[in-house]
Amino acid sequence: MRDIDGMGTERALCVLAPNPSAMTLDGTNTWVLSEPGSEQVVIIDPGPKDGKHLRRVADVVAGQGRRIGLVLLTHGHPDHSAGAKRLTELAGGNVAVRALDPRHRLGEEGLAEGDVVTLGGLELHVMETPGHSNDSLTFWLPADGAVLTGDTVLGYGSTVVEGKLGDYLNSLDRLRRFSEEVGARVVLPGHGPELNDPIAALDGYIGHRRERLAQVEAAVAAGARTAREVVERVYADVDKSLWRAAEASVQAQLDYLAERGALPDR
Repeated sequence: MRDIDGMGTERALCVLAPNPSAMTLDGTNTWVLSEPGSEQVVIIDPGPKDGKHLRRVADVVAGQGRRIGLVLLTHGHPDHSAGAKRLTELAGGNVAVRALDPRHRLGEEGLAEGDVVTLGGLELHVMETPGHSNDSLTFWLPADGAVLTGDTVLGYGSTVVEGKLGDYLNSLDRLRRFSEEVGARVVLPGHGPELNDPIAALDGYIGHRRERLAQVEAAVAAGARTAREVVERVYADVDKSLWRAAEASVQAQLDYLAERGALPDR
C-alpha cells in the first residue's frame, strides 16, 4: 500500500491531516488540485481546524509556486470542513468556500448537481451523492479519470450512513454506473488510500450494504427491537467504541426496510 500522504494523480495531491481515529481512519485526506502550468489550485476538504495541518497545506501550495484560488467541500462534517475559513485566511482572504449546504459556504456561490467548476484550466464536475450525509457531493476529475468521493466511498472499511439508506444505495449504484460509463481509473476518497479499481470498489460497497441489510432483517426476526439491539447482534465482533456510529447506520437500515414493508412481523 502506498503511503496516503502524497498519493494522487497528475492533477491531485493528498495532504493527510493528523487526525487519525476509528472514524477518520488514517486521517482526513485534503486534496490539492491544479492543472499543469496553472498558477492556482483548488482545495477539496481542508480538513479539521488544525493549525499545523492548515499551514502545511498552504506551504505545499506555495512550494508548488501556486496560490489557493478556491475551496470545495464534499460535505460539512467538521473533520472535512472546520479548517476552511482559516485556510482562506492563510491564503490571503478573498477565497470562496463552496458547498452544497449554505451553512458551510464562504461567499454566495454554492454547489449543486450538474455544476462544472473550472479554475486555471482545471475542470471538475459535481454530483450530489447523499447518504453518508444529506449534503454529500462527489467530484469527477475527467482529465485524470478520478472520482473524489469524500466519505461516500472510503479507501477501506465502510462508511456511516447518517442520511437515508435508500439515498445512499442509489448514490452507490449511480457512481457504479457512472464509473463504468466514463471509464473511471481511480477513486480518491476522503479517508484511506486511493482505489485503483473503482468498479471493484463500488461492487464491494454495494455487496456489503446488501449483506448488512440481510443481517439486520435476520436480527429483527430473531427478536431485536432497537438499533442498539441489532448492533449487539450484527456488530458483536466489532470494537464497542464503534457501536454508537454503527447504530446510526443500523437505524438507517431499519427505516429503509420499514419504508418498504420488508421487516418481518414483530
